[in-house]
Amino acid sequence: MKRLTNYEREQIAVHVALGLTVREIARRIGRDHSVVSRELSRNSGQLSTYEAKSAQYYAERRSHKTNVRKITKHIELKWYIRAKLAEKWSPEQIAGRLKTNPPKRLKGLHVSYEAIYQWIYEASPKGEPWLYHSLRRKHKERRPKFSRKKRNKVQIKELVPIALRPALTGAGHVEVDSVVGKHHKSALSVHYEKTTQLVRIHPIDSLKAEETTKALVATIEDLPHGFVKTLTFDRGSETALHHTLREPYSLQTYHCKPYAPYQKGGVENINGLIRQYFPKGTDFRYIDANSVAQVEESLNNRPRKKLNYLTPKEALSGALNS
Repeated sequence: MKRLTNYEREQIAVHVALGLTVREIARRIGRDHSVVSRELSRNSGQLSTYEAKSAQYYAERRSHKTNVRKITKHIELKWYIRAKLAEKWSPEQIAGRLKTNPPKRLKGLHVSYEAIYQWIYEASPKGEPWLYHSLRRKHKERRPKFSRKKRNKVQIKELVPIALRPALTGAGHVEVDSVVGKHHKSALSVHYEKTTQLVRIHPIDSLKAEETTKALVATIEDLPHGFVKTLTFDRGSETALHHTLREPYSLQTYHCKPYAPYQKGGVENINGLIRQYFPKGTDFRYIDANSVAQVEESLNNRPRKKLNYLTPKEALSGALNS
């Protein structure tokens, strides 16, 4: 199909000014109505009408645009990105690792995480419809983040507010949260160390405080003696026995303000990563412990931006040897 000429655009502008319909304009200039419709949508702003001169200018600019995305141009780069998306890496992690520690065959071939996002969403309608399913949120279109729903207040004994927590130095400061299963019948107790970004995940039968405390004991005793110095919780009832851990393990416990999950943003982020593997509606009663352990291992071997794209395992090793 031939492109619209400048003369045709001038005719469209006149007919638009006269108030003719799209189909009538198309009939008069001898074009299909879909061509006219696309032309008007592309070149008419919300606050302006169609102008032939500007429409012609932008049409000529588009006709000279021959840029091909770097990801599309370099096959090995494309397959590297696809492979890492399949491993649940985020575009930012992929871009960061390419810059700081790339495979030999891709050395010097940097790409921004924004370019990866754009490639994913542009590629999806062109034969790659499942790329966005590898992203954490799995949205067909990019969306803003929304806050969580508020939960009911719970009275917790011996609570120390996070405002009284001293400045954190070194490793050993753990944020605690739960990933809740279907119908609140089961859950995962998630523990995130802020400095190394190490995560420990334990399946628990319920959100009772006893279950969460038992999971925390497993994490504390799995790590080197004295490594865990503080625990930070939200106001959920599953944290009610927090104070029982203070004396036996020589640590302090703190709680966020009500409805302020951002005060333990690290573990909230990890929960989002876990949901890539176990979507909402998962019944953890039917997920075996080995599957949970594999997810934990995967997360601890993913590079992190704040660690200069080291993995949490590498960061933990460095913290213990320093």
